[in-house]
Amino acid sequence: MSDWERDFPAPAKLNLFLHVVGRRADGYHLLHTAFRLIDYGDTLRFAPAPAGEVRLREPLPGVPADQDLAVRAARSLMREAGLTGVGVEIGRIKRLPVGGGLGAGSSNAATVLMALNRLWGIGWPRARLRALSLALGADVPFFVFGESALGEGVGEQLTPLAFEPAWYVVIDPRVAVSTSSVFADPGLTRTANPLKMAPFSAGWGRNDLQSVVCARYPEVRQALDWLALRGQARMSGSGSCVFAAFPEEAIARSALTGLPGRWRGWVARGLDRHPLRDWAF
Repeated sequence: MSDWERDFPAPAKLNLFLHVVGRRADGYHLLHTAFRLIDYGDTLRFAPAPAGEVRLREPLPGVPADQDLAVRAARSLMREAGLTGVGVEIGRIKRLPVGGGLGAGSSNAATVLMALNRLWGIGWPRARLRALSLALGADVPFFVFGESALGEGVGEQLTPLAFEPAWYVVIDPRVAVSTSSVFADPGLTRTANPLKMAPFSAGWGRNDLQSVVCARYPEVRQALDWLALRGQARMSGSGSCVFAAFPEEAIARSALTGLPGRWRGWVARGLDRHPLRDWAF
């Protein structure tokens, strides 16, 4: 099987904590967060296309193909690498919700960058691809970084972290959260203190966006309340998905028992490294 014929994972991320520690003059918020990958996400597939073309087989409902981060990533890489004789068609098996706080679009973009870096024979080092990725979104550099990390700045300043093995219950309450509206909310606290580097545990900190999202989206609060009866529940990113960590898979699967039918939930293992981290460079 050639590299073009393989499936390319675009795993989700969880924010084990997320503190908003300030705001830059340009309006971007400064964060202090712990990123962890999980072994659940979208799957991308690639096929050659006529030179200069970037095609998306099945655009997301309500999202024009030109605005999809996967398409934007491919075009950005093509342009910055000065490629004129290549094209690509992008297929996708979609599992991650839009507006769920799991980094779906950012992960898709990072997988496109890493996969095409090799498929197109560009051979850029990771640092150069990370620099390019920041223009696509603040979470994209983390996925290119490709391992558990402490994120600072707008999320692009990354320091490797080590976490204990864990299994996560993730619940999608089936509402899409507008990240921009959450960060613009006047009730958002923007003066949290950064945490010290050690000791690291999924139990520290909080998500400063959680109270704002719960006030705006009652389903998120209800999902948190339901999961809090089974473990330490927290929202990921700007929501809407919530999660709890467990030491063993069987315990996590038991905690998911009785999930209300109006929500979707799954169990996923924490990943220390992105599946493409070494392959792409």
